[in-house]
Amino acid sequence: MKRYSEKGAPRDCGSSGFGNDDDEYHLELAKQYIIDHGKNPPRPSHLKGRAIGIWHSKMSNLKKSLLQQKSPPNSLRKKEKKKFDSSMGDVSLTRAQKFEIKEVLKYVPDQVDCSSNSYSNIRDSQFKREFLQNINGKLEDHIDSMEVEHQDSNLDQILYDDLKQKHDNQRYSQMLKRRSTLPCYKVKDDIIKLVDSHQVILISGETGCGKTTQVPQFLLDHFIEKKKGSMCKLVCTQPRRISAISVAERVAEERAEALGTSSGYQIRLEKICPRNRGSITFCTTGVVLRQMQADPCLSEYTHIIIDEIHERDIQSDFLITLLKQVMTRRKDLRIVLMSATLNAESFSRYFNDCPHLNIPGFTYPVEEYFLEDVLLRTKYRFEDASRFKPKKGELPNLNKFYSFIDQHIRQLKERKEYNRDVYSQLRNPNSEKLDLTLVYELLRYICVKEDDQGAVLIFLPGFSEISDLHKMIETSGKFPKNRFLVIPLHSQMPTVQQREVFNAPPKGVRKIIISTNIAETSITIDDVVFVIDCGRMKVKSYDKTTNTETLETMYVSKANASQRKGRAGRVRPGVCFHLISRARYETLETYMLPEILRIRLENVILTAKILQLGKIEDFFSKLMDSPDPNVVTTSLNLLKRLEALDDNESLTPLGYHLAKLPLTPQIGKMLLFGALFNCLEPILNIAVVLDYRDPFVLPLGKEKIADKKRKEFANGCQSDHLFMDKLISTFESLSASERKKFCWEYFLSWSTMTQLVKLKKDFMENLRQLSFVPSAKPNCRECNCNSENVDLIRAVVCAGLYPNIAITSSKGKRRPFSILRLINNRKVDFHPKSVLANEHVNSPLIIYYNLVKSSNMYIHDATPVDPFHIIFFGDNFEQITENGQQFIEINSLKFRCKNTTANVIRALKDKLNNFLEYQISHPNVVDLRGEDEKTQLFRTIIKVLTGEEMKDCQLDEGDGQEIDLDAEETL
Repeated sequence: MKRYSEKGAPRDCGSSGFGNDDDEYHLELAKQYIIDHGKNPPRPSHLKGRAIGIWHSKMSNLKKSLLQQKSPPNSLRKKEKKKFDSSMGDVSLTRAQKFEIKEVLKYVPDQVDCSSNSYSNIRDSQFKREFLQNINGKLEDHIDSMEVEHQDSNLDQILYDDLKQKHDNQRYSQMLKRRSTLPCYKVKDDIIKLVDSHQVILISGETGCGKTTQVPQFLLDHFIEKKKGSMCKLVCTQPRRISAISVAERVAEERAEALGTSSGYQIRLEKICPRNRGSITFCTTGVVLRQMQADPCLSEYTHIIIDEIHERDIQSDFLITLLKQVMTRRKDLRIVLMSATLNAESFSRYFNDCPHLNIPGFTYPVEEYFLEDVLLRTKYRFEDASRFKPKKGELPNLNKFYSFIDQHIRQLKERKEYNRDVYSQLRNPNSEKLDLTLVYELLRYICVKEDDQGAVLIFLPGFSEISDLHKMIETSGKFPKNRFLVIPLHSQMPTVQQREVFNAPPKGVRKIIISTNIAETSITIDDVVFVIDCGRMKVKSYDKTTNTETLETMYVSKANASQRKGRAGRVRPGVCFHLISRARYETLETYMLPEILRIRLENVILTAKILQLGKIEDFFSKLMDSPDPNVVTTSLNLLKRLEALDDNESLTPLGYHLAKLPLTPQIGKMLLFGALFNCLEPILNIAVVLDYRDPFVLPLGKEKIADKKRKEFANGCQSDHLFMDKLISTFESLSASERKKFCWEYFLSWSTMTQLVKLKKDFMENLRQLSFVPSAKPNCRECNCNSENVDLIRAVVCAGLYPNIAITSSKGKRRPFSILRLINNRKVDFHPKSVLANEHVNSPLIIYYNLVKSSNMYIHDATPVDPFHIIFFGDNFEQITENGQQFIEINSLKFRCKNTTANVIRALKDKLNNFLEYQISHPNVVDLRGEDEKTQLFRTIIKVLTGEEMKDCQLDEGDGQEIDLDAEETL
């Protein structure tokens, strides 16, 4: 008789053959073979002569009959091939694996009753009490139960005497005299009166008026002078780390005291806190939001000052919305909003027309010029646009351009301000593009024609433009180093290089700074006299249609243009050149779109949930600007897929932990799973880089060398995430002197690497507070017995970053590397800095974290993963049959797998989910070095996740000694 071989073809085992009409058994084998493979089975070798023809005829008729039953005529082969191509590979289990799984499933009981929705299955613990209190409580409950600070008369006297003695201090007196010249000082009494009599006030003022440094001091000194210093504790939020530190240092200097006395700062990873009462703390807005998780009413503060609210970053918008709720219950709380002049009134209206005090700025006059003025001075000509046909889709924008520019030119002609050449160039569509040659020619004009030797500050969108202009200047021969100091400024530049911008150049040397918008508000360069504003900036947004983040070059707002202009008038009269026409300037938005309208919302939603703000749509409706409902829905769906929210939009135990971690939910989940699977330190190394920043720097002129050294260190590593682990672990293994040498050799920022190591400890402390690790030591033995298991690390990365999946396809004839697509079939590329860029990836599945659209759609970091990683940590597990083939389907991803094997995998996955749910809802240290039932389960799962036969991701069902165990008997 015949049986199926391991490859599925019939094998000769006797005289009977497919040519025997009465052999129904072999006829069924043939049918199954055609259904499974879409073609005739191999001809039996024993057939001779006429029997061969009869066999072919019968098989053709059989195949035709099956075609009519299963699919349209002549399409079975195509459909089967398509199904084969859509499969992500085969999965199978060996006899030994099935036996071990069977034993584990038999003897390991369920830990959690997953059918319960009341959480009665969680045993009583501090976690359970806090969790149930959170999901069942409201923000107002905490405000009503707030403890009030009592006045301390002894401290009041000490603070009063200390301030009185300062007036005898020469340094303090000099500083006070200088402070009194600031415009803000002239309205000191008005500010104090308004704060005393109103719960919320708005102060607006241009750069240089002194509001950031002076207002907190006015309020603190007012309380101290009234001998109520113990009843005053101020916090002043800043949108940027650098601002919080620099302002705190400046205030300490003005008060003639060490930082940490009456003023201090607190930012992520760093703090110098002031005394507990009678003090000012400058901090990033995120720090205050984190404090609100433990103390929603911010009971330790008497005054909350929110600075730079006109920037409309998401954290500031979130905070003012929360404070609007808190202030109804905390009548003692005073809120001061501080903004630039633009759009200040909208904040006053939001707080029920609260008092608004405007302070005039103090800057020297700045002459402002636009593109038409630059063209007149430089006589520059753009490339002739008539030589090129408009690209597809450009015509509507081109017609729109001609419409507004022609009207503008007619007005200019009436005033007879410019010549014919200027009008001609303004009408050239290329005048709307960023032209670095024009920037260069304008710089040459300033350096040759302008007598003032003040510094020149050039605003460009990003690093590539900075690099290109820098090369033009360096190679032109027109800017000798003995007369010009050219300094590029970008967040990825080395810190030492960034600090050069503050230093005064030698006499006779003009300083030229080429910068992104980092120089717009975050830092002040005192000797700038000339500003060249390209009128553009990089803006990070969220595209809801493609579900991706974008980083695109866009026109600045009028508020940005005003800030850039103000950089030129700090120390003496200045000049600002905007490289956009006046007509284009009039079309600019008054201010940038609020961040809440252009980013993903998962973190915001988790923060709202941990603060017990109720249904998220209700909370978002209370914001100054409510986000797009489609974006809200997308974020809610992702959180539900991550099992952070349940169907009622309430936090799950996992969601509660993720909200407590200062991380995005996907990185937070990866960290928790790293602890549970005892491979924590490598996962920590990956998490800190993903969460903080890429430590590599980009020194201008050495980009190719830096890229070469990066690839040299990667040494063929087929994963960006494992590369991150290697980077941090190597750095930590070196001595202090070796670390600096290592950073120098591989173009790494030493300060960033140091911060990443510090961040690891902070994350460990977060996990310790949640009871998942025994200590704050990243290398503790209990959490790292599997840290050398590379395949398990990849699996845990997959568990966290899912559902961010991309699919690789075979390399093409013209491309020696893998072609990459998302599940929706959209083509993407690895970012040039990825270790997988221009490489062939030996896996059809990629997991990633950052997908950003800039010049192209780029995946910034990726790791190849195996089918079992997706199957065990993906959602929506289904067993399906298509065209006679059996599959496991995970959200449209199909893996060929016999039903008997799929049943075993499903049972093991369910058991894993049960144990993970138990561990998450009963936080404790998981040590997999023991011999208990839990350890045996995890070990079995780890073996499946890291099995050698799974590495190539394309397995034949029979290659692993597949056996058909009856599903009911097995499970």
